Amino acid sequence: MTPVLLILWAGALTYPILAAPACSRPPQVPFATVDVFKAEYNVGEEITYQCNPGYIARSGSRKYICPLSGRWPSILLTCIPRKCLYPGPLVNGNIQHTDLSYPNSVNFSCDPGYNLQGPKTSHCQADGQWSAKLPQCQPVICPPPPVSEFSALLYHRFKPGNISVFQDKIKFDCLSPLALIGNEIAFCQADGSWSAIPECRRVECPRPQEIENGFINFALRRSFIYKDTVSYGCNDPYVLEGPVDSRCEKTGQWSAKPTCRASCQIPVKRATVLYNDQKVKVQDHLQNGIRHAETIWFFCKNKEHHCSYTAPAQCIDGVLTPPECFKERSWFASVFKTDIADLTPCENIN
Repeated sequence: MTPVLLILWAGALTYPILAAPACSRPPQVPFATVDVFKAEYNVGEEITYQCNPGYIARSGSRKYICPLSGRWPSILLTCIPRKCLYPGPLVNGNIQHTDLSYPNSVNFSCDPGYNLQGPKTSHCQADGQWSAKLPQCQPVICPPPPVSEFSALLYHRFKPGNISVFQDKIKFDCLSPLALIGNEIAFCQADGSWSAIPECRRVECPRPQEIENGFINFALRRSFIYKDTVSYGCNDPYVLEGPVDSRCEKTGQWSAKPTCRASCQIPVKRATVLYNDQKVKVQDHLQNGIRHAETIWFFCKNKEHHCSYTAPAQCIDGVLTPPECFKERSWFASVFKTDIADLTPCENIN
């Protein structure tokens, strides 16, 4: 046999060995499959990894070729779960979740005072969409308050309509002359009930008390009920301090009554003072004094600058004290010396 034929014969014997499958099964990739999966692959044969539904390729190549070495190269492909967008916000509610990716789920709940309208759960699907639409949290509805149509207890809503929902409020009132006992405002609560409902009662007050140095104006009557009023006055020259009227309250007691305050005599015999912005002489014009809460201004002398200034004195329930700077002048001084009130005012001296 010639050398050439020998070489050809040897090559024919080794061809089946060289052409035999070279690569075993490819490595498994979590959450991925191979397009052609078999026990052995020929050299040069290509495979493609495909991420399972709900997963997407994060890194690495998806295609690989069986090399002459018979060993697959390092598979760097990773498949991660597809994420769904945050489904909220859920107004007046909460969305509980730990992971927004496939195939996890979220749970919906509402705040106290609201009811869930819609699904309680939604699942993140393979296409990145949620299995259910976002629900709504609707406020709890309160039934009409337990008030009879012909009751003395009346109420009205603060907003239009005939339905009251969580946190809505209503205001109660009673037919006259009954008094409303309890809170006049009630609120629709989270459990669908109303807060405390008041009641209407007949309230009587005792006979109003007299005031010292004063009198009460009221029509003669045997009883006094809620909202009845009486008015007070003072004997002359006393001055009324406080509210003129007193009202029978729902507590069964009268509101605050006034006091009669005494007038004041001017505790000096001779002096020129300012009273109602006018210069007047005490001995001529204020012999009867001034009334409670009125003020007069005494003239005082600044000896250094030989000028005058004023200081106030107010009548407080029969007591009036001249200012310390005021010095009452004798009869002789008041006749032959210039009145301090006629001196140049100190504020006009530079």
